[in-house]
Amino acid sequence: MLDDGFHVYDTTLRDGAQQEGLNLSVTDKLVIARHLDDLGVGFIEGGWPGSNPKDTEFFRRAAAELDLKHAQLTAFGATRRAGVKAADDPLVAALRDSGARVVTLVAKSHDRHVELALRTTLEENLAMIRDTVSHLHREGQRVFLDAEHFFDGYQADRAYALEVVRTAAEAGADVIALCDTNGGMLPDELAEVVATVAGLGARVGIHCHDDSGCAVANTLAAVQAGASHVQGCANGYGERSGNANLFTVVGNLQLKRGMRIVTDDQLAEMTRIAHAVSEVTNVTPSSQQPYVGLSAFAHKAGLHASAVKVDPDLYQHIDPAAVGNDMRMLVSSMAGRASVELKGKELGYDLSGETSKRVVDRVKELESQGYTFEAADASFELLLREELTGARQRHFEVESWRAIVERRPDGSMVSEATVKLHAKGERIIATGEGNGPVNALDTALRVALERLYPELARLELVDYKVRILEGSHGTGARTRVLIESSDGTGEWGTVGVEDNVIAASWQALEEAVTFCLLHAGYDAG
Repeated sequence: MLDDGFHVYDTTLRDGAQQEGLNLSVTDKLVIARHLDDLGVGFIEGGWPGSNPKDTEFFRRAAAELDLKHAQLTAFGATRRAGVKAADDPLVAALRDSGARVVTLVAKSHDRHVELALRTTLEENLAMIRDTVSHLHREGQRVFLDAEHFFDGYQADRAYALEVVRTAAEAGADVIALCDTNGGMLPDELAEVVATVAGLGARVGIHCHDDSGCAVANTLAAVQAGASHVQGCANGYGERSGNANLFTVVGNLQLKRGMRIVTDDQLAEMTRIAHAVSEVTNVTPSSQQPYVGLSAFAHKAGLHASAVKVDPDLYQHIDPAAVGNDMRMLVSSMAGRASVELKGKELGYDLSGETSKRVVDRVKELESQGYTFEAADASFELLLREELTGARQRHFEVESWRAIVERRPDGSMVSEATVKLHAKGERIIATGEGNGPVNALDTALRVALERLYPELARLELVDYKVRILEGSHGTGARTRVLIESSDGTGEWGTVGVEDNVIAASWQALEEAVTFCLLHAGYDAG
């Protein structure tokens, strides 16, 4: 941590893991914790030891395998059960024995939840908070308290919600985090409540959910009102609509409010970390996520591109490099000459003069036929090369190809493809099998060329998308195929458009292989 005066507290490994479809192994949690530590967060909530075997195992392994340089690992749990002393409660013992120097306790602060969910009295709930906090505090652990459903509780019974805060603070809790558990608060009303609670003298934190789309705004409003502890999740993960996006919160506090949350070098790692966490969770990252999204600094409209060409700050609220991101120019039918020139410069080509006009006209014509180059940078670069050299890039000439799908008597499906082509003075015929016609064509093309171009062994099809274009109907509709490929060092997209889905796929495959060979340093013959 840079300073204990302000806390950035991550709860991805517990609250974020409650997102639908997100399942983290113990190893996943250890990897994510290291990434969050690289960002420089102050606290990483590891889970609830004693409540399930996975979280208990995480804390056991973390003690031996995690070497955190910035963050402190935090154990999450609940106050003792009603009618049982904290020292005798097995779940409290699990927190005590977890090895975590910091414990976060969740406690009810809404009177109806106390009576209906805990099925105890308001007085006993206060005793549970007092006993558990003071017990763990005496045992040498730092205690934070999450006041669950605080804002709803404050509206229902203000005096009781405030008494929960006073009780926890007097018992030794360092921070009382006010939780908008149902995510229904708006920034102005939330800030008013936070200011009132901060006036009691307790150290106040904030924990917001995004059910009304205000989790980040509510977190910022809480800080402005006196909160000095913010909780959130990587990429906004969490139950229902998610939690406050920790990356957006950190970016806003540091770059907009001028607060020293993490070092500049750590902030510059934020985009990498956001995408690394997405890889571990296997949750597709939102391209439009603020600061770290692939499209966060992408410009498409011709008017925007013309302005960005003069000064990037005219259409960008920060320098993308500050968070480790990049400005991108998207080429589409909306693009003007400035967009094309900037995209060409990004790819290393000089498109000044009439060349840019020819490219713009070509792009608009192709997009009218169904092509799109926003996600097909490689196809666009091949188009640029063709316009600059006057010839299509060719490492091989295709004579013919075919693909068949056979359903066998046992019910199995087999696809087989044959490719005939010319490369380096040879006529080559190759066949390949696959789990579909496109996979079979891909295999056959590799078989034909890998002997002459061994670099193709590293080529991998990463993603494949098919879209039926407007203007046609049924199975005879015009089809667009987008293919994402990788050679282990970079990724690129190619596009194909035909009336036949296999023909469109072949077009995108052929361009993917051509670009791979250019990327490997082969000049086109």
